[in-house]
Amino acid sequence: MKTEIEKPYYHIHWEEVFRALLPIDKPDTVVYGIPKGGMIAAGFLKHAKITHDPFYATLILDDIIDSGETMEIYEKAYPNTPKYALVNKTKELALKDKWVVFPWESQHPKGEETIQNNITRLMQYIGEDPKREGLLATPDRVVRSYDEIFSGYFIDPASLMTTFMADGHDEIVLVKDIEMYSMCEHHMLPFFGKAHVAYIPNDKLIGVSKLARLVDVFSRRLQIQERIGDQVTSAIEQYLKPKAAACVIEATHMCMRMRGVAKQNSVMVTSSMKGAFMTKGPARQELMQLIKG
Repeated sequence: MKTEIEKPYYHIHWEEVFRALLPIDKPDTVVYGIPKGGMIAAGFLKHAKITHDPFYATLILDDIIDSGETMEIYEKAYPNTPKYALVNKTKELALKDKWVVFPWESQHPKGEETIQNNITRLMQYIGEDPKREGLLATPDRVVRSYDEIFSGYFIDPASLMTTFMADGHDEIVLVKDIEMYSMCEHHMLPFFGKAHVAYIPNDKLIGVSKLARLVDVFSRRLQIQERIGDQVTSAIEQYLKPKAAACVIEATHMCMRMRGVAKQNSVMVTSSMKGAFMTKGPARQELMQLIKG
């Protein structure tokens, strides 16, 4: 049975917000809140003055420093004005990979409303009207589809690797034409195709369906095709300790068909070979014949 990993949400409570604001909530401080999280946070200051022009501010406030890009913009524009954030993920390493939910963002326990609002903004950015009938439920649908498309982040590969004794079997085990769907990490556009996964047992075997599930775990993430193959073979090596492991992937990338060079018939082929499959010997030749046959 696959083991799901808890999704990395972290909820900031009101007490934490007020505690974080204490050091800057002084009558002689003039605060500019960066839209929109910083503006909301500034609204809870009791003593400091608020300005809507960062030129007059003695402190620039944001709710969160995530990648740090937003604060870099203000650092370049106002290098002599101190900067402050309620949460700084670049320093608080425990929050580095967590989705931070502030108390004013959502009443939903997982903060989906915040994510839905971002999708609404994306629709506005491309020129759509989020209020037209066909789009009213789109943000919610996108969030639910992302839960499925990116479910690989929350499944522990180790939970799939139930093994049993090989009982002397030492021939190639191959599952080919495994349907694979993933999302390109460069453009967040789909790429899809088929994967062929093989290994030569040492003393352990694994159910063939688990090899297909392993492809799903690593493909249902933001990915590049080369990495998927390497992650699959690395997992097989780690848990089965086989004589050889391989993953060959043939995929079509929508970032090449829909944009950029717009080549409609291109197919990308990648391979990850480990152990006896690495050399151009009989094991590798047999594997490629089995895949083609």
